[in-house]
Amino acid sequence: MDLLIIFISAAIVNNFVLIYFLGICPFLGVSNKLEKAFSMGLATTFVMVLAAIVTWLINNYILMPFNLPFLQYVSFIIVIASLVQFVEMFIRKTSPALYRSLGIFLPLITTNCAILGLALLSALREYNFIQSVVFGLAAGLGFTLALCVMAGIREELDLAPVPEHFKGAPITLIIAGLLALAFMGFAGLISG
Repeated sequence: MDLLIIFISAAIVNNFVLIYFLGICPFLGVSNKLEKAFSMGLATTFVMVLAAIVTWLINNYILMPFNLPFLQYVSFIIVIASLVQFVEMFIRKTSPALYRSLGIFLPLITTNCAILGLALLSALREYNFIQSVVFGLAAGLGFTLALCVMAGIREELDLAPVPEHFKGAPITLIIAGLLALAFMGFAGLISG
């Protein structure tokens, strides 16, 4: 039951993008086409799960036993940057079209604060290994859900009669705010 609560909390109730506002750059930058948003969401989910595993291992087997918790930020950033490079090379090799469509946003996963937030929240909440992995998977799927919902709405907006002054960034930010309000409706269901 504990794992289910962690999963629902990270994916929906405390969605990283719409509640914590982590990962806004790719959320706004890649959410114009559903296919691209889904691919970016899956790549980010993959990195989040790997980051949850590796940062938990580093935190619990190196940093805490040697009394080095002040190195969490540095070590977690190094791990995340390395994992993103691995994912970028993998996507470039296996799907050049996807690699080209994601463009600059793929290397920007490195600076995606949602991934660093995941690693730091996992350490702060003192999750065990399985809880950390579930937290990483749920946060990644929640990120993918937010991206895909936003992309679906933005694709429909291309066909809608949006006033000239609201086209582009203004309507995108309004929709993001409305989505955040909608997800805030889940607040209180699960704490943390």
